[in-house]
Amino acid sequence: MKIGEMIMPRVVFGKTLVKLGYDYKKLVVFDADVAASTQTRFFRDTFPDRFYEMGIAEANMIGAAAGMATTGFLPFVSTFAVFLANRAIDQIRVSIAYTGLNVKLNGAYGGLPTGKAGATHTSIGDIASMRTLPGMTIIIPADPLETEQATELALKINGPVYLRTVRCQVPVIFDSSHRIEVGKAETVHEGKDAVIISTGMMTTKSLKAAEILKREGISVKVIHMATIKPIDEDAIIKASREFGHIITVENHSIIGGLGGAVAEVSSKSAPCRITRLGFRDVFPESGDNELLFSRYGMNTGNIAETVKKVLKTGRRKQQ
Repeated sequence: MKIGEMIMPRVVFGKTLVKLGYDYKKLVVFDADVAASTQTRFFRDTFPDRFYEMGIAEANMIGAAAGMATTGFLPFVSTFAVFLANRAIDQIRVSIAYTGLNVKLNGAYGGLPTGKAGATHTSIGDIASMRTLPGMTIIIPADPLETEQATELALKINGPVYLRTVRCQVPVIFDSSHRIEVGKAETVHEGKDAVIISTGMMTTKSLKAAEILKREGISVKVIHMATIKPIDEDAIIKASREFGHIITVENHSIIGGLGGAVAEVSSKSAPCRITRLGFRDVFPESGDNELLFSRYGMNTGNIAETVKKVLKTGRRKQQ
């Protein structure tokens, strides 16, 4: 992968499963009639005896995957995030999280970019749902390289993991030296005037906003959170004390996602002002992705303007 190359993370996910299939002989993949969309079709075509097409029966799929996990298999379940976090959440809670089984979940089509499928397929509350489940690790990769690493990392973690992937093409922003660490944030852009904490595909938009502001003489620090649970509390506390105002950016509702997690940590250990950019209390409309990001105040320009507004209000550093 080359920096700037546009790739669909879902394709990377599917092809990475194939690569891992050779190394993990007990890896089995479950899909709920969306193999062509989530790209588990690559695994199906390579390892047909280890692929289970469960039809549009997500709850049943979770139960079957949990059962196989109890016999030593390593199930990776894949379907649209909106169905995992809503239709199958009870089975995930009772059969996987409560029992601590080693089942991995791929929430595909996370957030807004759902191919104009509309509110029924747009998942902007899945992170909030998964965060409430004890023992659930949540990984939200920013680019194709992190998607590849996150898929492999999920198999190395003992216990349930929720991986969130998106439908649309996103640029490669990390080079081959980059590594995801569970519970560790990474500063991807240095700055001294303001700080943004972002996750997933919104890290790219945050980086672009930081570059726009740099040309205007405004220096913005961008911190990328690849894992939302566990979250890097030290990075949040440090940002709070250094800047006194944190801006969070996420492709998710501001209720219960990254912004909520950052606010929880800050209020407990280092209170500061927090501005959350994400979907507010709405069901997103259907349409062009970038037009909708703009409509809901989440595109690159919106991020840059939010930073300017924050700086105008002043900031209170902690002593």
